[in-house]
Amino acid sequence: MADLDSLRVRFAAALTGARGDGDGPDPLTYSDPLTYPDPLPYADDLLARWREPQRRYHTATHLTAVLDHVDGPLAGHAADLDVVRLAVWFHDAVYRPEREENEERSARLAERALAEAGLAPGKVAEVARLVRLTVSHAPGDDDPDGQVLCDADLAILAAPPSAYAAYTAAIREEYAFVPPDDFRAGRTVVLVQLLSLPALFHTPYGREHWERTARYNMAAELEMLSPG
Repeated sequence: MADLDSLRVRFAAALTGARGDGDGPDPLTYSDPLTYPDPLPYADDLLARWREPQRRYHTATHLTAVLDHVDGPLAGHAADLDVVRLAVWFHDAVYRPEREENEERSARLAERALAEAGLAPGKVAEVARLVRLTVSHAPGDDDPDGQVLCDADLAILAAPPSAYAAYTAAIREEYAFVPPDDFRAGRTVVLVQLLSLPALFHTPYGREHWERTARYNMAAELEMLSPG
């Protein structure tokens, strides 16, 4: 279970840090009401989204895991860590499994909410760009923040076998409205496309610690999906 109070603190710290007003002793309570809106209502709105009933994998637990990767082994690779953290919060903020434009709608939500929350226009645009990048998970060689976000988002692919199995089961639950044969075909396409990439991960840490395991997990899943 995700610790919602801890997540609220983490969002407040990221927003105040990105805005430049994060010098107070406690990011949960500190803000300059004459200059910036309180970050907590924005955190609560996002957490409500991450806890919607249609979600099985794309939940607050996934949000926490991606934030932990960004704040942990990948932190030193980022150019603007607070902007990456905000992109994590928004990257699946809009999630309807039956729709295909979730990333775009999430990016537009980030543009509206963060502008209202007092983030500088250039940083708002960067958060939205990073969110849109999760459509392809293909950051450029000169995009360290994109590399960090994409690697953190795909780190589940390199999970231990039991965690990977739980991930695939949760994804199937999110797509319970799709008939089994259609889901199998669609999932196969996704796995084949990922396995055809020259590299799944783009940070040095991801390539060293996650690449081989992720490919093993996906190849095993692909074999299980194959008929006969």
